[in-house]
Amino acid sequence: MTYEIRRASEDDFFGWLPLFEAYCRFYETELDDAKALIVWNWISDEHDPLQAALAVSEEGTPVGLAHYRVVPDSLSATRGMHLDDLYVDEESRGSGIGTALIRHVHERAGEVGAAGVSWITAADNESAQRLYDSLAARTTWVTYEMGA
Repeated sequence: MTYEIRRASEDDFFGWLPLFEAYCRFYETELDDAKALIVWNWISDEHDPLQAALAVSEEGTPVGLAHYRVVPDSLSATRGMHLDDLYVDEESRGSGIGTALIRHVHERAGEVGAAGVSWITAADNESAQRLYDSLAARTTWVTYEMGA
């Protein structure tokens, strides 16, 4: 499969939306129109830190997405890149798109002077972890969440 990795543009909403819907479904999170528009507006706003990259097939169809943002790292007094979301449609998996999207985010980190890229995944997402283990070091940090 031939594909291009590029930053999402304002014209990509209807190509991005099915991927984001599938990503939300994978994590058993409901996506309504309001939530989709909020996230897309973050991505489209040059003043918001959230950015998106798309993997686009040679036919022009988005087949993968990565959402990422620059974050400060106070312990090192540097900035890092956080990969928030990574998704490749099921038919395109195994073709290197996930790796290419992560490498794209890593390149963007270098361009903005960020020290590196970090991300989290669900403990039971073993197929993603196999990819991540091949590209990055698993950390010893434990993640906590406090609800509303």
